[in-house]
Amino acid sequence: MCADTHTHGHGHGHGHERHGGPAGKLKELFVPHSHDSADKVDSALEASKEGIRCLKISFAGLILTALIQTVIVSYTNSVALLGDTLHNYADALTAIPLAIAFIVGRRLATRAYTYGFGRAEDLAGILVVVLIAASSAYAGYEAIMRFVHPSDVRHVGVLIVAGVVGFVGNEVVAQYRIRTGKRIGSAALVADGLHARTDGFTSLAVVLSAIGAWLGFGLADPIIGLLITIAILFVLRAAAREVYRRLMDAVDPALVDQTEGIIRATPGVLDVSDVRLRWLGHSLRAEASITVDSTTSLVDAHHLSHQVEHDLVHGVRRLTSATIHTEPLAADATAAHRLGSHHH
Repeated sequence: MCADTHTHGHGHGHGHERHGGPAGKLKELFVPHSHDSADKVDSALEASKEGIRCLKISFAGLILTALIQTVIVSYTNSVALLGDTLHNYADALTAIPLAIAFIVGRRLATRAYTYGFGRAEDLAGILVVVLIAASSAYAGYEAIMRFVHPSDVRHVGVLIVAGVVGFVGNEVVAQYRIRTGKRIGSAALVADGLHARTDGFTSLAVVLSAIGAWLGFGLADPIIGLLITIAILFVLRAAAREVYRRLMDAVDPALVDQTEGIIRATPGVLDVSDVRLRWLGHSLRAEASITVDSTTSLVDAHHLSHQVEHDLVHGVRRLTSATIHTEPLAADATAAHRLGSHHH
């Protein structure tokens, strides 16, 4: 006996324990804390709308940042700043495939795509990871070239302003994307936020290298460039791991424990097994088998499976549907269960 699958737009958020201290804050900067990038429940449609809204606003913010830097590039004629500006334009454009993925993911399931199109987000996440990898390669190449071909930095004060503008613009966008991605459960949006953060630190390198040049230390530019490359590699690892886990249907084990606990707490459920959870875009789905008393009627078992589904959708964040299979308790197990209940 199986319950039909339904989609609900309800749920409850809950807090998470975070690591304190400077080390914990530093780790949070490069690897934002999340349980599969989902901290709060919204309906799938509302989450998609919020994701698209986030992309629109962050796109506008990055374009504005790049335009300001473009004006400064024309004044300073700085090749380093030109590279950083082009990088910001490229980062802004990553919003386009992500927006397409959110729109595609909202399409209804078909006979061919019976689970819908939520995986489009994860595919877009792969593109974002590739762009982060390209960012690290570009930053590393530029740093090495500056060791080989040192160049003087002009208009140090203006370059510092440009670098600060780039850093602030990217960091604001990064925080917005990461926060929204965690809230709606989008690994791709979190990865893109991490990408914006790498661009912010690349912009910060312009500031530090300009200060180094002002102090007469010409090698400051390439040295800082290499350090930024290393930082980007850490971000790349975190983003790639996030997207890989989604593609491999990995979930936080705590979610499995929570799901089993909710099912066992439902009156009438004697046991639970075969609990499975998977992400489809920013929506979570569940499957489980429950054991009921062998004397339970077909109608009562059907109602019980619906009750379990209802409890799960309201108790597990980002869960939109659950398929519950009911199995009767074996005859000897039923007798033992009744005897145990009688003694208690």
